[in-house]
Amino acid sequence: MQHKPLNGIRILELGGYISAPYASSLMCALGAEVVKVERPGTGEDFRRHKNDRSPYFIQYNAGKRSLAVDLKKPEGVALVKALVPRFDVVLENLRAGKLASLGLGQTECAALRPDLVYASVTGFGNGGPFAQRPAYDTMGQSVGGLYSLLGDAGTPQLTGTILADLVTGLSTATGVLAALIGRAASGAGQHMETSIMEAVSTITADAVSQYFDDGHQDPTRQSRHPQAQNFCLKSATGEDFAIHLSSQQKFWHCLVEALDRRDLADDPRFATYPDRERNYFELVEIVEAEFLTRPAREWEKRLTEADVPFAPVLTVSGYINHPQTEWLELVEPEHNGVSLLRPPWRFGGSRPEREGVAPRVGQHTREIAGEVYDDSRIDELVAAGVLFTDS
Repeated sequence: MQHKPLNGIRILELGGYISAPYASSLMCALGAEVVKVERPGTGEDFRRHKNDRSPYFIQYNAGKRSLAVDLKKPEGVALVKALVPRFDVVLENLRAGKLASLGLGQTECAALRPDLVYASVTGFGNGGPFAQRPAYDTMGQSVGGLYSLLGDAGTPQLTGTILADLVTGLSTATGVLAALIGRAASGAGQHMETSIMEAVSTITADAVSQYFDDGHQDPTRQSRHPQAQNFCLKSATGEDFAIHLSSQQKFWHCLVEALDRRDLADDPRFATYPDRERNYFELVEIVEAEFLTRPAREWEKRLTEADVPFAPVLTVSGYINHPQTEWLELVEPEHNGVSLLRPPWRFGGSRPEREGVAPRVGQHTREIAGEVYDDSRIDELVAAGVLFTDS
């Protein structure tokens, strides 16, 4: 079996949808054992897309084990409490205060295991005027200021992917790993908290810096481009290319070489970075016109040979089927034919492999409950509807 950095770490996941499950799926790929607590019968809400065979559910839950238990019943809560001391991490993303009302909050769980890492993911934090509002990806991107940066002024655009949920998952995993490292040094557990609103700040940090640097003026989609010196350009054959020139003066000269427009290097409007920033929109018109004169294949060759920082603007299918994606081995076919994205790391040259597929609802109920209860007690709880098994 492949050795992974988190081998031996056990995570008890209470929650659903994306942010917490994505965090635990990353840690699962790194070797942690993840037990997913689900409601009996239907399981987690995200199974509604084709149930166990949903590509969405599989992507965020492959390799986990499923414990189906009714937390509305005292016997269900008692079982989870009995299991808590056997886990290093409790990870939850229910509405603020929900688990505490069931007796499974951080205080109650830490009393059961003092070195427990208890990780809470909420929409807007555990206090404040928004604390009890329902929160999904759209809310996180909206209140986090991201939507205002994606369209032109006055016309915010919804994104085509769940940026807020995914960055919250990444932020959560980072916080849990930091808490585990801290525990290894001090022996003490911690309550790690984050929220969608806080996590979105990690991808609006540049815009916030721009706000403070520009006399408290709200940045927009357009206000970044002169500073970043980036362009999105269409070729004569219709393909789009992205170019970014902010870092070094030499890349401006590289672009001039690729365009075969050496006269632009001597143009006082564009001679230095500050000049190009002031006259950015004039430069855009010139470069756009040049790009429309040659096909994509020629631009690919010219830009590569001139060492211009550029990339083709790919669709998702273009990305999945790109030779670089293939070289990185980022996409793997799951055992039942559903393709998944692999975790984005290598250790010692090897990418962590998932252990197993996404679980069926209650697939592992008996063996997990069996860590603390005998078979007769488990049978009683199954008969009473507290526990659910898939067999």
